[in-house]
Amino acid sequence: MKPALIAAALLAACPAFANDALLADARKVASAMPPKLLAVLATEIEKSGPEGAISVCRDKAPQMARAASEESGWAIRRVSLKNRNPKAVPDAWEKAVLEEFDRRAAAGENPAALEKGEVVDLDGKKTYRYMKALPTQGACLNCHGDTAAMKPAVKEKLAALYPDDKATGYKERQIRGAITLKKSP
Repeated sequence: MKPALIAAALLAACPAFANDALLADARKVASAMPPKLLAVLATEIEKSGPEGAISVCRDKAPQMARAASEESGWAIRRVSLKNRNPKAVPDAWEKAVLEEFDRRAAAGENPAALEKGEVVDLDGKKTYRYMKALPTQGACLNCHGDTAAMKPAVKEKLAALYPDDKATGYKERQIRGAITLKKSP
């Protein structure tokens, strides 16, 4: 019997094992992207200021998510309750998880440790869904913090690119959004 068939048979026979394996894989994939994005963002901020770095979150982050999706087999994106990008609107499951993350953070849990993974029925198909909170970091406040403290060039560029922007007013460590993954086991 082929190894892939053996693995599939084992996963079907042991759903808890399958969920543990999917959780471990999702954690690995979700944890790899934010540090890479922050490194690219820091480089661009240093090179062209926060207004120049807006393109990192706007253009490079989705490209990085697509590349990670292709490499890992997970569907990956970023979502937020206060989205800037219209494509970052959470679906019902993601919205409920983001609201749960906000409640847990308000109750004192470390925002950087917040995650959720579970098997759900999605369009009649069992799908493993995972989310990891993305807390706001110092560099994020250049474009997501108090608008009164933003550089005029940042405000102008955000207004031009995102006329319906909802993603400002954050403080450091607040949950800006989450990275969300899904895969059919």
